[in-house]
This record gives sequence, structure tokens and C-alpha cells, in this order.
Amino acid sequence: MSTHRSDVLIIGSGTAGLALALKLAPQGKVLILAKEHMTDTNSAMAQGGIAAVMSEQDSFESHIQDTLIAGAGLCHETVVKNYINQAPERIQDLVNWGVHFDLRKKGSEEEDEVDLTREGGHSFRRILHFEDQTGLEIHRTLLKRVRENSNITLLERYNAIDLIVNKEVDPMDMEPVTCIGAYALDKNSGEVHTFLAKNTILATGGAGKVYLYTSNWSGATGDGIAMAYRVGARIANLEFMQFHPTCLYHRESRNFLISEALRGEGGVLIDSSGQPFMQKYHKLASLAPRDVVARSIDNEMKKTGAECVYLDMTKLDREFLKNRFPTIYNKCMEFGIDMAKQPIPVVPAAHYLCGGVLTDENGKTDIPGLWAIGETACTGLHGANRLASNSLLECLTTSHNCSEQIKAHWNEDKFFHMEPKAWTHPEDTNDDEMIVITHMWEEIRRLMWNYMGIVRSNRRLERAQHRLENILNEVKEYYSNMKVHSDILELRNIAIVAHLSVECALRRHESRGIHFNLDYPQQEQEPHDTIVVRGLI
Repeated sequence: MSTHRSDVLIIGSGTAGLALALKLAPQGKVLILAKEHMTDTNSAMAQGGIAAVMSEQDSFESHIQDTLIAGAGLCHETVVKNYINQAPERIQDLVNWGVHFDLRKKGSEEEDEVDLTREGGHSFRRILHFEDQTGLEIHRTLLKRVRENSNITLLERYNAIDLIVNKEVDPMDMEPVTCIGAYALDKNSGEVHTFLAKNTILATGGAGKVYLYTSNWSGATGDGIAMAYRVGARIANLEFMQFHPTCLYHRESRNFLISEALRGEGGVLIDSSGQPFMQKYHKLASLAPRDVVARSIDNEMKKTGAECVYLDMTKLDREFLKNRFPTIYNKCMEFGIDMAKQPIPVVPAAHYLCGGVLTDENGKTDIPGLWAIGETACTGLHGANRLASNSLLECLTTSHNCSEQIKAHWNEDKFFHMEPKAWTHPEDTNDDEMIVITHMWEEIRRLMWNYMGIVRSNRRLERAQHRLENILNEVKEYYSNMKVHSDILELRNIAIVAHLSVECALRRHESRGIHFNLDYPQQEQEPHDTIVVRGLI
């Protein structure tokens, strides 16, 4: 078993992890582990854009208030202010790294200015974008910079297994463990490697694959959350899985997102008879916050028995659609949908996790030496419902704040040179049992979609909890007795995240933001986070 040492270990290759690596590389050696290829991330799939106050008509206070309103009273206001006030500086970081944003032509003698669009829940146009592939433009630019940096090492197809800590985890021990690295499976060779670092950062993204239908990439299995939970870090607000209202509904496409930016440019949600319906649910109609839109679509589908609703873009010029949304336009055409002439069939899908590993505004967890950034973290920015395009912003603000804290304590290396326990695990495998792993994976995802979906009830949640407890025991047996395999690792993690999500939902005796429970339709007066910790669930 090989041992690797670095100053910083980043688990995950999305925008948050890459931005942090670039910020810390001048200080020392940074190592990034990617579960698949460096390009396989949710970040690269983000279409809409990144929110920041960039125009004179807009204001920081407006962006702050829009975020707080969307978050349904659960945002941490100091965090919201910290992130939104620094947003223009983080945009400048991107520009300095070489990221391009779409520009708007001004007069012949005036310089072009950045083109801003508007999305649901925003009071002004403040979304910077690059066509309809903003995330891809940011990610590929940062990745190019990372690959050119001699202080950053990239390892692809390394599946993190568990965090390495300085002592046995005991929920009754008031002295927390210290994180000194992680074990990871080299998927190319099947060997397990030890990675030791002064600081370990979880940048593993979200957990959309816990659900049957999702806009996420196939590796979004909540790995960072499950690993942090296993070493005693607090986990918060997993009941708040945001369902994006509009994923393409087509038998050959289960996770292609239809960006909210289409509604920002005038798209209207209609039913199968061609009638707009969102005005019945919210004064902002099709530009209402995502939780409202997703529940409204869900209600319309249940009421009519329809399999989908439609997004009508036909009032917009074809050339505008092709130039502004080339990826979406071409994908729809690939499936025979001409969005300039016919409405796009859409359905909600699990999209973004507002909860995660509980951290402060700097990404600091309960565990010394362990940080969490991006979608893996629950910083308090999003509250009970994320405001559109605040996600890429959080990737940059948490990575910046985290880098400043790590640099301030760079020379601290407690436990860094200790030798961890050697990795031991059964070497036997049974190929016949792998099909059972697949069945359990599908059962969890279908169970979460049916019982922990857009609209919930105590009865459904209790059924899910009971079944997940049995599944967890089965998964533990498989993991303990079979040779380590990436499919088993992911199953282990989604089982834990699913169980914790249901537990969080059962503890919340109200409806707030994304979380809507038929048995508790009202919102409690005093907002509170739902926090779980190993041994106390």
C-alpha cells in the first residue's frame, strides 16, 4: 500500500476544489483526488450562471434580501452578507484566471459590458453567464490553470473510502478526533492508497444520485457527507434537497437540465392544453423561487395525471435561442424538439443539496484538520431553499475563505507525521453478489423518490426510515465481508445519506422552503437547523 504526503489534500475536482487548489498552490504541495476523470463534476454541468451584483441599478442589500427570502428564514445572515459582499471580487478572480462571460454590445464608442440575465427569485438582472454552459466554461478554465501548476498533483479514478483520524471515533469522547488524511481506492489497479495531509478538504459535491431522477452526474453520491459523518462531524439540513423544476422529459434523457435562465428570458410554464398555470401559485409566476415552482409542477401533474408540463419559448426569436442557449437548443433538436416552434416537455428532478457537512463561513468543520466546501458543506448561505445561481458563487467564496484560514495556520502540522493504521480489508469477492448491490442501489433511489420527494408525509417518511435501517445493516455486511469495490463504496454512502436525510425530515415538524410535509403544512415561528451526529441519530 502506497503512502502519499502533501500539505493539502482535496477530495473532489469541481469548481470549489480547483479554485482552492489555485489559491493554495503558492504555499506548498496540493493533491487533488478525482473519483472519475477531472471533468466529471456537477460544476461542469451548471448551465445558468453565477450571481453577483455588477450593475448600478442593483445593490448588495437587494441580493442579500433575495437570498434570505428564498431561504425561508433559515439562512445565516452573517454568512449571506459575507459571500454576497465579496462576490464581485470572486468574479474578478475568475476573469484573472481567464474565464469568459458573455458581453452585451453598447454604443460604437463605448466598451462592451458584461451581459446580465435574471433568474427566479432575483429582483434584478445579476446573473453572469457564458451562453448556457457557464459551469463548463469556469471549470475547464480553472482545470487548465491547475494542470499547468507544478505544485498541484492530480490523480484520477481514485475513490475516497474513509477519512484517517488520529484515534478511534467515540461519540461519548468530548475530545474530537483530528483528521490527517484519507484512504482511497485506485480504481485503475484495485489497490488502496493512504493519503496524509495537514489539511483535508471535502469538495465532493452533492448527493443527487440518492434519488431516482436527478440532474446530477453519476458520481454525486454524497461521499464527503458520509465520510464526515463516520468520523463524528455534524451534518445539517439534509431534508432540503432542492428539486430543479425543469429537467427535460424524454425517454432517452433522464438528467438533462433545462436552465432556469430560459424563464429569465421570457419562457412560460404551461400545461398540456397550452395554458399558463404558475400565476395561480405565486405572484412571480414562472419566475417564482424554485421550491414553489417545483411543488406547483408536481401538483399540476398529480391533479391532471399528466407525465410532464411544458416550457414555452416559442415567442422568442430562433436566432436568439440558438445563440443564447446553444447547448439546450441542440440537445432538444437532437430529440426532435424544436424549441422555437414547440414547448419543451419538462419535469422536476433532484438537483441541489442545501444541507451537508456543518461548517462555518470558512468551510471549517467540527473536526480539526477537516474542511468542507461547495455543495458538500452546509454553510448557512442557502437556508431552506437555494436562490438560483448562488451555488457557483458559494464554490468561490468558501474556497477563498478556506484558503485564507489555511494560509494563516500553514505551519501547524499536529499529527501530520504519525503513521496511521495499515489498511486491512477482506480480499474475497463474489461476482454473483454484485447484482444485489445494483438492486439495493435502485431500491434506495426509488424509495427516496417516492417517500422523500417534493411532497412528503409522516407515514411515507416512517416507511422509508424503517426500510433504510434494514438496508444499512445489509450494506454493512456487504462492505465488511467483500473486497472493496467502487460500487459498494457508493452504495454505502448513499445508504447513509438517505437515512440521514429521512431522519432530518422526520425531526422537522413544519413545512419550510423545499421541505413540505402534508402533516405539518405550517411554518414554525422560530427557524432552526436540523443537526445529526454519529451516535446520536
